[in-house]
Amino acid sequence: MALMKHVDIRSSLRDAIAELEHNHVPSAALAAELLLMHTLGRNREWMHAHPEQELSATEQEQYLSLLSRRASGVPTQHLTGHQEFWGRDFEVTPDVLIPRPETEHVIEVALERLGVGNNVSAPRRQEEFRIADIGTGSGCIAIALAHELPAAFITATDISAPALDVARRNATRHGVASRIDFVESNLLDILLHGSRATGQESRQFDLIASNPPYIGQWEASTLQREVRDHEPASALFGGESGTELYAPLIAQAALLLKAGGILVLELGHKSSERVIRLLDSPEWSHAAITNDLAGIPRVACAVRNPLAQ
Repeated sequence: MALMKHVDIRSSLRDAIAELEHNHVPSAALAAELLLMHTLGRNREWMHAHPEQELSATEQEQYLSLLSRRASGVPTQHLTGHQEFWGRDFEVTPDVLIPRPETEHVIEVALERLGVGNNVSAPRRQEEFRIADIGTGSGCIAIALAHELPAAFITATDISAPALDVARRNATRHGVASRIDFVESNLLDILLHGSRATGQESRQFDLIASNPPYIGQWEASTLQREVRDHEPASALFGGESGTELYAPLIAQAALLLKAGGILVLELGHKSSERVIRLLDSPEWSHAAITNDLAGIPRVACAVRNPLAQ
């Protein structure tokens, strides 16, 4: 796309959508709009109210540069540095998985199982829950739970130090950093290290939640280029089949959850049967699967059996 004089918002969007569609960019209209909002520093309502507003030469140049990068496969979120999750704006970088709408089901299931649901006046909302978020990435799950549960204290782990830096910035931005302890760790290894982790003294959490890496290495070639080439492999791939991390994750949760504590896991493609089999053991009870809005098994949940040793 060449730089043109006297280009307004309406024509800029029209030409941008055509360019992105030509380059097979998914959701081209949305991407064009978000990138123009980012360029102008304006919201969607303002742009729709001022379609004849002309772009300056500098704004045109910036917008065309962003469109070129988007057409090459760079995710929109990496260009704007932002993604909405649970009604809040999160910083995202190439160091973290871009939060997906379906991960909000993890929050919904967790709150429901804690007896809070969407009731803002539920008495349990004020309890001092201890929560672990495994593989926190941008911190979206930990931060959303911290907002919904104002007395909770959360331990959020990730194997990536750069990802934890992003998560800390997000927690500070949303005013919950004092209640989230960000720890570099593979799953919950750091909490189990040097501990017998077999007695009641090791069981400290009321809830453990995770959106683990669950894509199989064999699926890499089938992924969109935006995902395969630009999001961190450590946050995407969960072994050759994509289910390899569930077993150690569930085993660690059994050691660290209090009796009656809750485990909530996001599920990957065709992983629900594998996860349910892992939860079919004396350590767990009330295992259940929740589907997302498309009817796909999305979240597994189970209770640490109070009767198990």
